[in-house]
Amino acid sequence: MQLFLSRTGEPFQLELQNDRENKVLIDAAAAIGGSGYEFRPMELMAGSLAACMAIDVLSILKKKRLRTDQFHVRIDAARKEGTPAPFKNIQLEVAVDRHIDLDQLRKTITLVLDKYCSVAASLDKDIEIITHVKHIEP
Repeated sequence: MQLFLSRTGEPFQLELQNDRENKVLIDAAAAIGGSGYEFRPMELMAGSLAACMAIDVLSILKKKRLRTDQFHVRIDAARKEGTPAPFKNIQLEVAVDRHIDLDQLRKTITLVLDKYCSVAASLDKDIEIITHVKHIEP
């Protein structure tokens, strides 16, 4: 994996690009002088965890021939006080179509986070990952 990070504006506006020329804009929080308009690094990290989990879960559901047209993850992350301010916990609330069995989904998410998700495996073990599942309301 090779990425390229460039400063695109003052004081903290950054652009992250991969070798396929996909781009993500990053900035610091307004509280420390950033514009606050773009993703912050910790938001990207929490989002990466959710995306990694989602890709693996959707892959397993597909192998089980369980199609889901809707799959949403709400991410709520809490950070510790101080500097640095790592995550204390990350909550992932997964919402899926009504025909998906929630117990089976819960087990699949646990399996993915414990065994398959590279982002989860890369996070500090002190970060509590909390998951919730629910059906999407009609």
